[in-house]
Amino acid sequence: MKAPRADLAAAYGEVRSLTEKLAEPLSAEDQTVQSMPDVSPTKWHRGHTSWFFETFVLSESSPGYEEFQPGFSYLFNSYYQSVGPRYERARRGCVSRPGCADIASYRSHVDTQMSKALSAGYLDEAGLDLVELGLHHEQQHQELLLMDIKHVLSLNPLAVCYQPWGAAGQLTKTMMSQAGWICHEGGVVRVGHDGDGFAYDNEGPSHEVLLPPFKLADRLVTCAEWVAFIDDGGYRTPELWLAEGWDRLMSEGWEAPLYWDRNDGSWDVFTLGGRRSVDPAEPVCHVSYFEADAFATWAGARLPTEFEWEAVARRHLDAGGDVSGQLADPACVHPARQGAGEMFGGAWVWTSSAYLPYPGFRRARGAVGEYNGKFMVNQHVLRGGSVATPPGHVRASYRNFFPAYARWAFSGVRLATDI
Repeated sequence: MKAPRADLAAAYGEVRSLTEKLAEPLSAEDQTVQSMPDVSPTKWHRGHTSWFFETFVLSESSPGYEEFQPGFSYLFNSYYQSVGPRYERARRGCVSRPGCADIASYRSHVDTQMSKALSAGYLDEAGLDLVELGLHHEQQHQELLLMDIKHVLSLNPLAVCYQPWGAAGQLTKTMMSQAGWICHEGGVVRVGHDGDGFAYDNEGPSHEVLLPPFKLADRLVTCAEWVAFIDDGGYRTPELWLAEGWDRLMSEGWEAPLYWDRNDGSWDVFTLGGRRSVDPAEPVCHVSYFEADAFATWAGARLPTEFEWEAVARRHLDAGGDVSGQLADPACVHPARQGAGEMFGGAWVWTSSAYLPYPGFRRARGAVGEYNGKFMVNQHVLRGGSVATPPGHVRASYRNFFPAYARWAFSGVRLATDI
């Protein structure tokens, strides 16, 4: 979203309303619990996204603004060290208060004050830029909210789900296409954001890279292919794995993608709509970088670099290719809702690229400079978006990033090979 200034108030309302819509199917208990250190409770996401606007827009630009609750600046600060101390991430699920009703009151208060600030016209260009950044930040948390609550609900032995499958959400079996390759001649290509529309700071500066000739798979790896990897001893063959990945497999007992379980010789998968049989034709999802790399080695291929992926994605868009992966029906978020052949949507694609700054990258001054730059170590770049990725976040230059062990994200695999 790169909203014209006149439309920023409307965009603010739309984004904020969607966050609340995503929280509606969840009880107060669901919004409080936490299942692992990397996952945050739903109500924390709701509070944190309001804290962002309160801290970076209202407190800085709204005359006479007073914080809704002083303690919230400590509780809902995620990682902005320059703003002040923060509550430990791994313990967010231990906080029983404020309750969901209190969070709703907080959001309503911030929304009222933001509406006044946007309509009064006293926000300068820097303030409006922060509003726009805050909206994209909240959209990121909408996807994180779904990733996180899926993990929480998956651990409940009573087989609860986010929202049962309705008639519109029933999956249909699809014919599985034979994987093909998209050839790229390589050479000097320009990557990164070109300055047209909104982008995060980590997407630039735009620059040139030299690519050897390569081939990129024309679809994501499917569940049927992953079952073949499992059946061939993929999770029992250390020669396929990076050393750290094998150590993680052994310590955590990995035998299949996250949310998969054997049931009478076949595989079931937990989805936001409940547990069901794995569809062989759908893209595999919820695999770590370590698993993706091991699969690529087993398949006689490799993972693409982020620049290889972007070079092909730009051609796809230039040729009029669709941008899928939009959050049209949050009750039915699952990779099978998108075609495996799309460049965008389905599942985020692990690349072999470490998450590093582009040449000439400079962190922004102030606390906002902590948004992306300080995480540029020990992470890998993912590209393409997932079925839970909001519209506008599935552009060719978008750089998502997670640590190599992460499995709870909507992450999948697209292979590459040299020519």
